[in-house]
Amino acid sequence: MKDKRILYVSSEVVPYLPETEISSMSFEAPRLVNQQGGQIRIFMPRYGNINERRHQLHEVIRLSGINLVINDLDMPLIIKVASIPKERIQVYFIDNDEYFKRKATLTDEDGSLFSDNDERAIFFAKGVIETVKKLNWAPDVIHIHGWLAALLPLYLKEYYNGEPLFNESKIVTSIYNQSFEDTLNKDMFNKIKFDNIDETAFKDLSEPSYTNLMKVAIDYSDALTIGSEVIPETLKTYLEASSKPVLEYKSKDEFGDAYTNFLNTQVLS
Repeated sequence: MKDKRILYVSSEVVPYLPETEISSMSFEAPRLVNQQGGQIRIFMPRYGNINERRHQLHEVIRLSGINLVINDLDMPLIIKVASIPKERIQVYFIDNDEYFKRKATLTDEDGSLFSDNDERAIFFAKGVIETVKKLNWAPDVIHIHGWLAALLPLYLKEYYNGEPLFNESKIVTSIYNQSFEDTLNKDMFNKIKFDNIDETAFKDLSEPSYTNLMKVAIDYSDALTIGSEVIPETLKTYLEASSKPVLEYKSKDEFGDAYTNFLNTQVLS
């Protein structure tokens, strides 16, 4: 993986949030590639429950300051950065007071999804792409982890389809069993449609369930990995029907070699 540029986009990353399958893999995969001489960038949301002082986050003024239009509203984009201790890996945090200041991640204290998670997902996808454009850093691979990041493949290939920086980028999405009940805001479909994306590209999101969100991510990815030992049967069937390269679930001990081989032979070849 020497000198390959890999962009990791995740809803959660250790050590900034508690350990889960997604947050752990969003740290382990970049660390592996970094140790092999790859060039790494990680992006995640700057949730209000991340301790900025402890993790030494600081705002990057030259990257902040633009507004992203979300459902006809201008939302300021703030970029913060930190380094994972001992790993020499930079993590970029997508921030906005309206979407990410609250002291929680995706649900309230009762476990209910935030009603604006749909807009947060759109903002996160656009924010990552706009920041990478400002960095002028063309990734060879963009690897997506977690459902809050799942709109990025759609936005990159539809909304930003004329952006030359990403012409050669391959998108890999990991499918996990870490999902949500019910659906996101039912108006999500119209908010994406507002961005002049052809509604046939995301028709499944008329019902924005976890499964349908991941189906759209699969449609717009070049390859997939399975991050949980068990995933929803519907997604398993959808993956098989997609005929795209899939890295089956691997235990922690098997993952390193299998992942490197998959990127080299199935994604970058």
